[in-house]
Order: sequence, then C-alpha cells, then structure tokens
Amino acid sequence: MLHRPAAPIDIARGERIYAEACAACHGANLEGAADWRTPGPGGRYPAPPHDETGHTWHHGDDLLFRLVKEGTAAVVGDGYESDMPGFGDVYSDAEIRDVLAYIKSTWPDQQRAIQEQITARDRAAR
Repeated sequence: MLHRPAAPIDIARGERIYAEACAACHGANLEGAADWRTPGPGGRYPAPPHDETGHTWHHGDDLLFRLVKEGTAAVVGDGYESDMPGFGDVYSDAEIRDVLAYIKSTWPDQQRAIQEQITARDRAAR
C-alpha cells in the first residue's frame, strides 16, 4: 500500500474553520464555556476550553482528531452523551488537522511539549 504524506498544515485555515465551527461553543478565544467542569441540567458537560487552562493538551493527536471527526459520544461510547458533534461529514481530514494545529499554536511551549510527548507515547504503544 502506498503511503501518501499528510497535506501541509494550514494554521490560518484552521483558525478560520475554528471561528466558523467551534467558537460558538468553545469560545472565540478558546476559553470554553463558563463552568465547563460541571454538568448542565441534562447531565452533559459544557464545552471545555481549548487554551492552556483546559484539558485538550492532555490528549494525543490521534484522540483529538477522532473526537473532532467522529464526535465525543462516538469515541467515548458506552452510552456517553455529549453535545460535541462529529465534523467528519463537514470537514476533510486535512481541515480537521488544520483546526487542531491552530489550537495547538496558541498554547505555551510547555503545554505543546507535554502534548507532543503524549502523542509520541500513544503512537509508540500501538
């Protein structure tokens, strides 16, 4: 099977897509919803921040990609309910990677380095 290299990352496109598809829930400045750690009346958690105050950087690239492409409930399974939809029918894999690259570009060096280590560890474990 021929391996095709991933498309070059376009952070500016990722920022545009984030503003269009993510900011309404996760905040224009990646700040997340207020009180995001507490389930709402329906038992679902509000959208977490994607800046360094949230937990996005605690996850490897492959999991983050799946969460955006498939949606949180599909990835978590076991009847977990989430308002985070999958965007795989709306955006290409390259566009999803661009959004994630944009988010990561806003993190301080320490969070980026930790997240890179988590990604490497996860991939080595496969």
